[in-house]
Amino acid sequence: MTMSQSNLDTLSAFDATEFAPAQFVRWFREVAPYVHRFRGKTFVIGFGGELIRDGFLNTLIPDLSLMSALGIKLVLVHGSRPQVNEQLRVKGHNIKFGRQNEPTGAEALECAKEAAGEIRLDIEAAFSQGLPNTPMSHAQIRVISGNFVTARPMGVINGIDYKHAGAVRKIDTNSILRSLEQESIVLLSPLGFSPTGEAFNLAMEELALSAAVALRAEKLIYLTPKAVATQDEGEEIAGELARIEADKLLAAGRLDEDSAVFLESASLAVKRGVPRAHLVPYTLDGSILMEIFTHDGVGTMVVEDKLDDLRPATLDDVGAILQLIEPLEADGTLVPRGRAVVERDVERFTVLEHDGIIYGCVSITPYLSEGMVEMACLIVHSDWQGEGEGELLLRHAESRARTLGASYLFVLTTRTSHWFIKRGFVQGTVDHLPKEKQAQYNRSRNSLVFIKKLK
Repeated sequence: MTMSQSNLDTLSAFDATEFAPAQFVRWFREVAPYVHRFRGKTFVIGFGGELIRDGFLNTLIPDLSLMSALGIKLVLVHGSRPQVNEQLRVKGHNIKFGRQNEPTGAEALECAKEAAGEIRLDIEAAFSQGLPNTPMSHAQIRVISGNFVTARPMGVINGIDYKHAGAVRKIDTNSILRSLEQESIVLLSPLGFSPTGEAFNLAMEELALSAAVALRAEKLIYLTPKAVATQDEGEEIAGELARIEADKLLAAGRLDEDSAVFLESASLAVKRGVPRAHLVPYTLDGSILMEIFTHDGVGTMVVEDKLDDLRPATLDDVGAILQLIEPLEADGTLVPRGRAVVERDVERFTVLEHDGIIYGCVSITPYLSEGMVEMACLIVHSDWQGEGEGELLLRHAESRARTLGASYLFVLTTRTSHWFIKRGFVQGTVDHLPKEKQAQYNRSRNSLVFIKKLK
């Protein structure tokens, strides 16, 4: 039996034949690992004044409130460019700020102060909602803002005096962390102050990046006007990007201006030690929740993958692969293969190697006539587990399967079903396997079938 659409319907995590309560319980349980993982972690979330101008603030705030209630420590960084431009227009100044750093005169600085003040009050008011039968009911969120940011003037660059345009000099991390420990949300406006008392206009993207690095945040999340896309073909760059891939995209010059600015900042954040940087379109309702609490997310995530550790296996690696496999064969987790089988199939393996030591592997077997690829032997040595290497091998297998033109990745497992479910696999049956694999299926082991649709 091939993977028909009717078969796929049976694999849906939200099967229409189930009652709504069962769907809710399943969803809630699937979210639980993310809640446990991120409780107590610090997220820095940056968004431009466009989000407020476009009317998305009141849909965002309940989602942020929920994240705070789940124990995530939030630092919000807002921008104000469209509001500043509107203030300048109203006051008759022939000045308009774009994406690039531009000189900020005294009149523009006053407009920046006014815009920041209005936006801060709007955000505080939105967090103060508490009407019954709304997502904010019973929420008691305290928003803390203040002079957390020390700035310096950009100075004179190529003969141009940037006046009150500034750059971040220092973030008062101790004060911010104390506020976060009191379960408050910290709000940073795009203004910084010098030791002499001067105010400077800052770029939201730089401020959010600096805050995330200084606070050693778990995530830096930019809420963007649209998904990251190329400007020539409009192709969306979704999913996960290694930093080196993000830098190649930027160097190619194919991204639209907004995407390039945000992706460059995300790449730089990861380079400076932030584990994950996300670009999430705010126009999609609930996008930040879907990005954080589902495996595949809805935006673009930049990570610092250890790509140099991944390489195709060779015959010289067979001994090391067997050392990884044999303990799991002994306890029944894996089907016994033996040296001859591994040598025969070695070209299907990819290994993780560091300083000459092979500490992980995975193999893939294509069944392309039915649009499927099998992943097997996904193993990370116990001394290296917990650092994301399993995720790296999975992403590599998914990438190879997509490159081969497959639509589905499947695994057979007896012990690790929860690990795969958490990462977007859905349980299937033997009938969902390719016909050739069905004929090889060992019914005495009664392995569970898990299948993931590839985007």
